[in-house]
Amino acid sequence: MSALTTHVLDTALGRPAAGVPVTLAAFDAGAWTELASGLTDDDGRARSLGPDRVAPGRYRFTFDTGAYFAATGQVGFHPEVVVVFDVVDDGHYHVPLLLSPFAYSTYRGS
Repeated sequence: MSALTTHVLDTALGRPAAGVPVTLAAFDAGAWTELASGLTDDDGRARSLGPDRVAPGRYRFTFDTGAYFAATGQVGFHPEVVVVFDVVDDGHYHVPLLLSPFAYSTYRGS
C-alpha cells in the first residue's frame, strides 16, 4: 500500500465516489512533480498511488471532480479539488475527501 492514500465519499449521493481521477504530486526545488495518477475504486479509495515510503515534504492530491460529476449526472461548482499537505514523518498519511456538488471538506484520516 502506498504511504499516501485517499478515499472520496459523495455526501450528496450517500456513497463512495468511484472513478474519480486523482493525481499525486510532490513539491521540491520550487516545482511540483507528478508521482502517480489513477482512479478511485468502487469503494472510492485510491490505495496504490505513489511509493510505499515518502520523504518528509509537501505533497498534493488533485481530484478531477468535474469528470466525476459529469459521469454521475451531477452539476458541480468545483471542477477540481486540490489538497496540499505536509508529511513530517515516515508514517502512513490518509487524506479523505468528502464531496458534494457545491462543497467539499478534507482531513487527515487514519
